[in-house]
Amino acid sequence: MAERERRVTPPYGGAFVPRSQVLDADGVRRAITRIAHEVLERDGSADLAVVGLQTGGVPLAERLAETIGRIEGEPPATGTLDVALYRDDIGLRPVLPEAVTDIPVDLTGRTVILVDDVLFTGRTVRAALDAITDFGRPRVVRLAVMVDRGHRELPIRPDYVGKNLPTRRDEVVDVSEDGVHLGELKSPERPPERRGVDTRGADKR
Repeated sequence: MAERERRVTPPYGGAFVPRSQVLDADGVRRAITRIAHEVLERDGSADLAVVGLQTGGVPLAERLAETIGRIEGEPPATGTLDVALYRDDIGLRPVLPEAVTDIPVDLTGRTVILVDDVLFTGRTVRAALDAITDFGRPRVVRLAVMVDRGHRELPIRPDYVGKNLPTRRDEVVDVSEDGVHLGELKSPERPPERRGVDTRGADKR
């Protein structure tokens, strides 16, 4: 299977190399539809807000909101949330990220569905819970993910799951419109070191 680029946040670069397909595009669509029905059955559509976590959760949140809109006749309020400035590892990153968030409604009293593509350690969700309070005091906050891969480091669990997928910690889960794939990241190739060669002044020759 050919390599394809995966959007990753620096310093985690490289190409995603898929090894197996977990869900195809239709499987992702069915999972989103099921989650939409589960959300409506549990919380209804009144005062509902669907918020996607940058970056992987945003397209899923949009599709979830569209599906709820088709069922109910009107889509819920939607937004996007960048939690980079709320992460507990921000001091370990070489570059301070710029937060890009768009939540156009007051979340006070609303049922907020946080949406992400993959739930792993739980640290991104913890940051999201801190960030969301800047936009009001929701009645309740629930979590929807396409894939729960385990390996939690914090006591966080999703309310809605598309697929439970046991993984090794060194594996990578990629979620896209094409489906869900399990694989690994191939590190960027670096030019080989030239040993025993004096390159001083080479630019002047």
